[in-house]
Amino acid sequence: MTLRLTGVLLLLGAVLAVPFLFRPSGPKAGTPAEETERLVILTPHNETIKTEWEQAFRKHYRKKYGKEIILDYRAPGGTSDIMRYIADRYQTEFRRYCETHGLPWNERTAAAFSRDPKPDAPEEARAARKAFLNSDVSIGVDLMAGGGVFELGRNAAAGFAVDAGIRKKHPELLREEIIPQSFGGELLYDPEGRYYGLCLSTFGICYNTDRLKELKDKTPPRRWADLAEPRFFNRIVIGDPGKSGSINKCFEVMIQQKMAERNSPEQGWRDGLNLIKRIVANASTVTDSAGKVTRDVASGAAAAGMAIDTYGLTEREWSGIQFRGEPHFNYVAPEGGTAVSPDPIQLLRGAPNKRAAVELIAFLLSPEGQKLLCFKPGTPGGPVKSALRRPPIRRDLYAPEYEKYRSDPDYNPYASGSSFTYHPEWTGRYYTLLRVLLNTIMLDCREELRDAWKAIIDAGGPEAVPEAMAYFNRLPFEYKDADAAVRSLRRSETRSAVDIARTKREWRDTMRANYRKAAELARKKGTGK
Repeated sequence: MTLRLTGVLLLLGAVLAVPFLFRPSGPKAGTPAEETERLVILTPHNETIKTEWEQAFRKHYRKKYGKEIILDYRAPGGTSDIMRYIADRYQTEFRRYCETHGLPWNERTAAAFSRDPKPDAPEEARAARKAFLNSDVSIGVDLMAGGGVFELGRNAAAGFAVDAGIRKKHPELLREEIIPQSFGGELLYDPEGRYYGLCLSTFGICYNTDRLKELKDKTPPRRWADLAEPRFFNRIVIGDPGKSGSINKCFEVMIQQKMAERNSPEQGWRDGLNLIKRIVANASTVTDSAGKVTRDVASGAAAAGMAIDTYGLTEREWSGIQFRGEPHFNYVAPEGGTAVSPDPIQLLRGAPNKRAAVELIAFLLSPEGQKLLCFKPGTPGGPVKSALRRPPIRRDLYAPEYEKYRSDPDYNPYASGSSFTYHPEWTGRYYTLLRVLLNTIMLDCREELRDAWKAIIDAGGPEAVPEAMAYFNRLPFEYKDADAAVRSLRRSETRSAVDIARTKREWRDTMRANYRKAAELARKKGTGK
C-alpha cells in the first residue's frame, strides 16, 4: 500500500512539474526583477524565428548593457489582425489623450487623426492630425516585425510608426553597397526611417515530381501561366489572398508582369486577372496560410502551387532528407523574373522601451543579426538550433566567402529578381482593392468559376469555345475605373457599410452570372447543340 501511494505521489509530482519544465525562459537566476527589461513585439513570425532572435539578442544586450532583457512576442492573429489591433489601440489611446488634454473628440477627429488631411479639410481635422503626430501616444508595444512592406508602410503613413534614427545613429548599416534603399522598384527601407527591411522574399512555383508523373504532359511548371493550364485542373493549391498578404502580393506580381509584357497597364490588368481566374479555377484547395501550400504539395495533396522562397527552399531540403538526397519536391523562381519584396521591422509611436527597440533593429541589420537569418545552425554566427532560411537584406553576405555557411548558397534574390521591376504606380494603390476583388469575383463564387472552366476544358479548351471564354474573361470594371472602385469600398459621409456590402454583392452576382453563361455556352458547343 505504501509503495503504491509513493508511486502515485511520484506520478503526481511529475505531472505538476511539466508546466515548470516547459515555461518560457526568464531572467537569469539572481537577477533582480527591476534590472530585467522587456521589449514588446507584435509579429506574425513563427516560433523558430522568435526563439533564435531572442537567444541571440539577449546575449548581445547582456554584453553591451550588462542587463537582462525579455522579448515579449504577441500576435492577436495574422498580419491583417495585427494591423487592425494597432489601428484600434491607437484610436483608443489618442481618444484618451484628447480627453485628457481638452482636445475635441468626435467622428471627424477620429477619422482624421491617422491620415494626412486633404487641402479642403476643416481646421478641426487638421488640428487632430497635428496633435497626434506631435504626441508620444503609446499602445504599450515597442515594435512590429514582419507582415510585409505594404502593411508596415500603412502604419508609417498613419503615423503609428516613427523614425528609429538608424541612419543617424548607425550610418554604416545603410551604405548603398550594403543595403540599397531600393531594388527592383521596391523600397527596402523607408527614407524617413519608419521601417527597415530585414530580409528579402521572392515568390516562386513549387511542384511534386511524383504527381507530375501522373500527367500526360509531365513538364514541370516554370512560368506563372503554366499553373493556369488545363492539365493542372484540380491539381493546384493556393493561399487565400484575403488572409495572407504574401499571397496577395504574389497575385499582384502576376498582374504587373502581364502589364510589362503587354506594355499596357490597361491590357495587363485584364490579362493578369484572367490568368489568376484560371489558376484559382484549377485549385483543388484554398488554404488560409502561405506556409500550408508547400506542405500540401510536398505531401502529394496537390501537384503544384505558389510559394514564398523561404517555405519552398525549406521544404525542398526536407524532401531531400526524406528521400536520401533525391527530393520529390522542387521550388523554382518563375521564368520572366519575380518581384523582390522586403520583410521589415518598425518602431511604433510611444514605444515604452525605445532604446532597446532601436538596439534590436540595429542588431538585426548588423552582420551578427543577419547571419542568423541565412547561416546553417552551428556555423560561426549562425542560429543555435534551426535554419531560418530567410535571405538577408545585406548584399555583403552573398559574397563567395560566406557560401559554405549559408543554408542556400546558390540562392540570391538580388539575382533572381533582377529581371523584374515592380512599378508601384501601376498597382501599389490598388493592393487592398485587389484583395477584395480576388475574393469577391473568384473565391466567393469559386463553385461557378470552376464549373465554367471545367466545361471549357471538356469542350476542347479556350480556343475551341471563344464565346464561352469571352464571358469567362469578363470583369466587373476595367483598369481605368479602378480609382472609382477604390472609392466605392471606402466609408465616407455618402457611403455606409451597407453601400460597400452592396457593391461587393453586385460584383459577385455579376461574375456568377458570367461564369454560368460561360459554362452553358461551353456545354452547348461540346454537345454540338
